[in-house]
Amino acid sequence: MIVMKFGGTSVESAEAIERVSKIVRSRIKQSPLVVVSAMAKVTDQLVAMGNTAASGDSSEALASVEALRERHQQTAKALLGENRAAALAPKLQAHFIDLENFVRGLAAVRELTPRGSDYLLSFGELLSSLIVADAFIVRGVTAAWVDSRECLVTDTTHTRAVPLLEETREKSKRKIGPLLAKKRTPVMGGFIAASTDGIPTTLGRGGSDYSAAIMGAALNADKIEIWTDVEGMMTTDPRLCSGARTIKQISFNEAAELAYFGAKVLHPLTLLPAIHQNIPVYVLNSRNLKSTGTEITAQSPPSRDVFRAITAKKGVSIVNVVASRGVGVHGFLRSVFEAMDRHAASVDIVAISEVSMSFTIETRRLADALIKDLEQIADVNVDNDQAVICLVGEDIHGKPGIAASVFNTVAEAQVNIRMISQGASEINISFVVKEDDVPRVVRHLHDHFFPLRARKNNGIRVNGTGRPGKRTANHKPSLRRAVAAAL
Repeated sequence: MIVMKFGGTSVESAEAIERVSKIVRSRIKQSPLVVVSAMAKVTDQLVAMGNTAASGDSSEALASVEALRERHQQTAKALLGENRAAALAPKLQAHFIDLENFVRGLAAVRELTPRGSDYLLSFGELLSSLIVADAFIVRGVTAAWVDSRECLVTDTTHTRAVPLLEETREKSKRKIGPLLAKKRTPVMGGFIAASTDGIPTTLGRGGSDYSAAIMGAALNADKIEIWTDVEGMMTTDPRLCSGARTIKQISFNEAAELAYFGAKVLHPLTLLPAIHQNIPVYVLNSRNLKSTGTEITAQSPPSRDVFRAITAKKGVSIVNVVASRGVGVHGFLRSVFEAMDRHAASVDIVAISEVSMSFTIETRRLADALIKDLEQIADVNVDNDQAVICLVGEDIHGKPGIAASVFNTVAEAQVNIRMISQGASEINISFVVKEDDVPRVVRHLHDHFFPLRARKNNGIRVNGTGRPGKRTANHKPSLRRAVAAAL
């Protein structure tokens, strides 16, 4: 069997869900389990709704509920027709009634707890998966809707729950196994789960990928397919560099590193269950039914390029911690790390000198309480609006001169580097720059390490710099110059 996950943009409309149905039908002989995200932007709307209700404004929050109801009902009608949509309506309406009651309660107590947030955000995936399951049935797929909360088991760390794999495996085999045995296609929402006590939890934003990988591991899937709106993993963000190209094959380690350091295609934790079970993962484009995308496996073939990809993680802060005079280095570092542990601070890069330490952390995860604790033991200052640039490739530290080439290229971009990390990982070189400098740095690095491959164009051979090379025998110089000028 295989697991197929479709993101928010892949199920954002009736037209998009129609494409998903065709893709699933093309895989039906492989016994797919389908995992879907909430429709595009719905999770953001639920977050905004919760904040509005918690501020005491119930009328605006309820208006948002009504807008969501209208969108889902119209999508259902477009996909199912009037009669089938009417049959589904009571199931959707039951969730909207629960959502309305919850919003009213939030407005009354004016507090949205992490547990409440998990409950609120679960509605997006519940609604989309119900509609998708019925859309499949209408289109000839013998689908069965499955409540994710009855399969995926986690601890009670609300908003970022940790899956309990053994419990998940046991429940999934009991709930989903019989459906697959009967050649039915289970459809479930990603991102949402429940604790052992049945309390709704979530795996964190972007967690539908993670859900798919967990279910794949629990059910010993042959492969996991992540369907999104781009043609696989890219050598860099195409919005930053128009020369970005699809990576055909990449290793688990490389892909995980890229995901952690800002690549948006995959959730950072997605690959862990797949790695443990050695299940290949494919990142594919739901807008292209013939997509070959990116294959992620334990081992990937050597690349012609030095690096596999370049990524950037924005929204980062540098925290500088300098010990007061007379504080011993041993006690200082121990106190800093203890403070970070108390506040569950997840950092990216750390630089340590004798009596000072700097580290990077996502700005949204930098707790005021952590800063206050650090200020009790040292002088602290914070630089916001920073970004981590990460270049990833297998065994790059075994290739002399790579670091010099990276930093010389950054120097050519006339950008100042704040921090450097090299050596902790065998597969990445990371450094910190100001957020505004990211586009310029990424373009310079990509142009240097991923030059355009030589290609033939009407008999003219074009080299990696974009300049014409030797002309072929059958073309006149004037034609060569004309083509070269056009390029």
